[in-house]
Amino acid sequence: MKTQSETKRTRTRSPNNKTTTGFRVSDALWAILQPLLPVYVNTHRFGGGRPRVPDRQCADAIFYVLRTGCQWKALDHTDLCPGSTAHDRYQVWVQADVFLRLWQAGVAQFDELTGLDWAWLSMDGAMTKAPLGGEDTGPNPTDRAKSGVKRSLLTEGHGVPIGLAVDGANRHAMKLTRETIERIVVTRPEPSAEQPQGMCLDKGYDYQEVRDVLAEFGFTAHICSRGEEIKALARRRARARDAGSLNAPIAG
Repeated sequence: MKTQSETKRTRTRSPNNKTTTGFRVSDALWAILQPLLPVYVNTHRFGGGRPRVPDRQCADAIFYVLRTGCQWKALDHTDLCPGSTAHDRYQVWVQADVFLRLWQAGVAQFDELTGLDWAWLSMDGAMTKAPLGGEDTGPNPTDRAKSGVKRSLLTEGHGVPIGLAVDGANRHAMKLTRETIERIVVTRPEPSAEQPQGMCLDKGYDYQEVRDVLAEFGFTAHICSRGEEIKALARRRARARDAGSLNAPIAG
């Protein structure tokens, strides 16, 4: 019985994996992230066990998954770390609120360097798939009732996210208005007559319930009513139609 001989690699292996190198956590980000990580305690009775994968290596793998959207098992084919290790470390960090505190630190740093714009805020919701989302999921009405979530995101004037609420995909975005405001991750200054805080919302929030919640928190509501949006769409269509007729060829 013949055995096939393996072909030896002749090309020199690259010192860096070009696929994953661009997704490594930078030194600046690691300096902020590292102090937020929980302290590891070796529970082995003799203090031994398998050597633990360094936190920074796991951070590289976790951010690679978050930025590319690949499966955790795909990490097994990279030079980062095994997918099961990265996922376990991710779960530990989620339970320790590492990513929430990292978000808070990033927003606070932006506020220090540039300044948050509280004059104009914007909120909107979006549905995304979440087949393994657990109790926070619901049937997606736009995707054959598959499991999904509704994310309600609040941003300040520069577009920096400052508040987030998550619920089932079948939950109306306007129902998450209060929860999204209550989950602002930084200290919000009190609005005043000299410095009001406007909240811009689309027609999906054109309800008195939403206006009452905004007034309770001191926001000035700027909501595009359903009638105004329909009229604006009709005006855009009319202008497009007129422009098309002007550009039509002239019969000779």
